[in-house]
Amino acid sequence: MCIVKKILLLLVVAVSAATPAAVAQIDTQQVLRVGQNALYFEDYMLSIQYFNQVIQAKPYLAQPYFLRAVAKLNLEDYTGAEADASKAIDLNPFITDAYEVRGVARQNLGRDADAISDYDHALELLPRNRQLLFNKALAQQNIKDNAAADSTFADLLRYYPNFDNGYLGRARLRLEAGDTIAAIADIDKALEINSSAANAYVMRADIAIHRAQDYKAALDDMDRAIKLMPRTTGLYINRAFLRYNLDDYFGAMADYDYALQLDPINSMALFNRGLLEAEVSDNDRALSDFTRVIDLNPNDYRALYNRAAIYRAKGNDKAALADINRVIEAFPDFPGAFYMRYAIYRNTGNLRAAERDYNKALTLARNAKEVSPDEADNSSETPDAISPDDLTANRFASLLTIDDNANIEEEYNNQAIRGKVQNNNLTIEPAPMIELSFYDAPSELRRESFFIKEIDDLNATRMLRHFIVVTNAVPTLDADIIAGHFKSIDYYNSYLATHTPRAIDFIGRAMDFITVRDYAMAIKDIDRVIALTPDYAPAYLMRAQARYRQYLIDKSGAVNAGTDNAAAEPIDHITRTQLRRKALDDILQDINRVIELSPRMDVAWYDKGNILIEMQDFTSAIAAFSRAIDLKPDLGEAYYNRGYIYLKLGNERAGIADLSKAGELGIVPAYNLIKRISR
Repeated sequence: MCIVKKILLLLVVAVSAATPAAVAQIDTQQVLRVGQNALYFEDYMLSIQYFNQVIQAKPYLAQPYFLRAVAKLNLEDYTGAEADASKAIDLNPFITDAYEVRGVARQNLGRDADAISDYDHALELLPRNRQLLFNKALAQQNIKDNAAADSTFADLLRYYPNFDNGYLGRARLRLEAGDTIAAIADIDKALEINSSAANAYVMRADIAIHRAQDYKAALDDMDRAIKLMPRTTGLYINRAFLRYNLDDYFGAMADYDYALQLDPINSMALFNRGLLEAEVSDNDRALSDFTRVIDLNPNDYRALYNRAAIYRAKGNDKAALADINRVIEAFPDFPGAFYMRYAIYRNTGNLRAAERDYNKALTLARNAKEVSPDEADNSSETPDAISPDDLTANRFASLLTIDDNANIEEEYNNQAIRGKVQNNNLTIEPAPMIELSFYDAPSELRRESFFIKEIDDLNATRMLRHFIVVTNAVPTLDADIIAGHFKSIDYYNSYLATHTPRAIDFIGRAMDFITVRDYAMAIKDIDRVIALTPDYAPAYLMRAQARYRQYLIDKSGAVNAGTDNAAAEPIDHITRTQLRRKALDDILQDINRVIELSPRMDVAWYDKGNILIEMQDFTSAIAAFSRAIDLKPDLGEAYYNRGYIYLKLGNERAGIADLSKAGELGIVPAYNLIKRISR
């Protein structure tokens, strides 16, 4: 048996004996107080971590569940907020605020009848509470119980005659009933009370557009709203529509540009900007914008139709045909699409197909009493891509607008903007692999690295020049640190040249090579470790990590130069795909070996799930992440990645449940993804 294994075996007993079995006691009142402080200062993610500690220590207390529900509500995790509020109510049914929180959560989940029940329960104790009455009225309106909503608004405004949002809520109710005069009166009253009521200007602008097409008056109100809410993307999209209709092309384009600065993946702004660019024959930019819309939503048939037109204008008939075929497949009764394809076929010399499509377009146009095919190519007729189930042809080449900018939202006492991490637009991708490193970048939400017993035992030997940590947040290292690791490599080179090789020395040098990103040399050293200690699980994990890092470099194409590569034969696409698949198979084989040697290593199961995602084997990935969660129920990254996969597979309910749990465990991007899915 090699010396490393002997030392590790001897230390297992020592480490186990030194570890207390009991969980350290915490001062729950102090921790709860600190969590409340974080909640007060709107640091919702941090506050949740404190409430988690209290719940773990004393799960029978209602208050931490309630406070965690408040934090989740502010993060727009309505599923998680409802669950925590329900738990608080189960433990203490006399927490009135818990009914309010649960009501707001249920209202946002579209369960307005349940929300009304919660509000009624709270109103029994607080019959004149402003927020409860206001939210109840909105919920009643949502279920089309307009008479009850009107009665609730009447009570609300009788108790609080200077509540501007109450008048705006009732104005929306009156607009739905078609009473524009009464609605305008309520809006004007709200502005009389509060001249900074931005929603009032938005609502009045909407009335001016749809009731009188008075774009100038609407623009004046929209300008006021934007001054009050300068970072609301939808307002710029709608103002661009107004400016366009007032022949201010440059003003409209400037608004779309700024909207996309605020929200770079706003498909409506991208689509509208593409239409304006196409109108002035700026085809390259229009093509880029329509392509980005399609990347965000491959079934956006408006964008596909318009991109087909751009491809035609640029002379790319093959690409145009591919796009228009998809539109026709989805909307076989749309004459404009057949006319465009007729023109493409005619241009490519396929006259028989062109004649067939021309006749089809003519028949459809006559049957629908739409424009003639001769006009269809320049018309605005296309399917409404937003609702694929609606096969009626709508005006496609018209600017889209946001119709919920003036949405009157339910109120809650702790509502705020700062600290709402769900509003940060983040790249949606799986949480990264958990790796072995000499360095970690802990945060307030994750102060400790992950745990692997074998690595803890290895560190206990103190035979390495640095401790190994288990992390998914390896920091960027400065030049001095990197230089130190090159010196360490030189040390190992000298030592191994004059001493009998030991596995521990190859492990140390391999970790140095990984730190300086020389993965090929790291793999060679780990191969030597495995040759000396074939049953040592961390060696396979380390090799999987080095191979994965090398795979990512090869996949990105970052390594294409060099003397040898320059002289080599070019690799075709099929061969490259096979090489990448082989690399992933090798990585997976290493991780499976880790699991075989250490079946309860949660990190290995988690990493296996990540590799399976890369291999597009989503069902097996879900099973791997589920096993990691079984072994470590607080592994937030596993919940996040499993939720990510569920969403890709269309299981929104399971996906949001997992993302909610991931957010609770400190995975910040979970809340942004929940918000995007809930849009």
